[in-house]
Amino acid sequence: MDDTPSNNTPPNSSPDTRPEGSPEELIEAQDTFVAAWGQMAGAWGISRTMAEIHALLFIAAEPMSADDIMDRLSISRGNASMSLRSLVEWGIVSRTHKRGERREFFVAEQDIWTMFRMIVRERIRREVDPLLTSLFEIRDLTGTRSGRSGEDQLREHNDRIDSLTSFFQIIQVLGERFASPSGEGLDSAAKLLTDTLLSDVQSQTNDDA
Repeated sequence: MDDTPSNNTPPNSSPDTRPEGSPEELIEAQDTFVAAWGQMAGAWGISRTMAEIHALLFIAAEPMSADDIMDRLSISRGNASMSLRSLVEWGIVSRTHKRGERREFFVAEQDIWTMFRMIVRERIRREVDPLLTSLFEIRDLTGTRSGRSGEDQLREHNDRIDSLTSFFQIIQVLGERFASPSGEGLDSAAKLLTDTLLSDVQSQTNDDA
């Protein structure tokens, strides 16, 4: 019988000898986060590169130059410049400078609620506001017509447009309230949600007791 201790290391694979919390582990974890954030780019309504740059600046939590970002993500200068400009316009990345450096550096907003508020506000401005403008224009095309053939169809058409318009107006108002620059609306919503969740947990605990 072979008394040699078993080795669980897979064949042709060397064990990870890096010390826990090493710079290499940190970089690997950051790169994984950047990749995951980039995959969500479509849901945020932005390009993958833009999302990855934002993720890198957020997780690094330190100023980085365009050259630093290009090297880390292996992207072109044009791609980096265009994405950084868009992120600054969104308000979730800002420009900064370092003493003794002529280069421009960039930092990401670190407060999660502030970042979320800026993203919501920008998406409403870019998506909901133009859609509402189009809906009003479409409604005006049929707003004064009556007494003609197909009046029932026209009325049903107007009802559908009116319903959509009302819905997106509500979204717009909620967005302006909860994503206001002061953040008071979003804070109130967060507190209300937290209180509701805590109440649900307490009720569940009482039921189980």
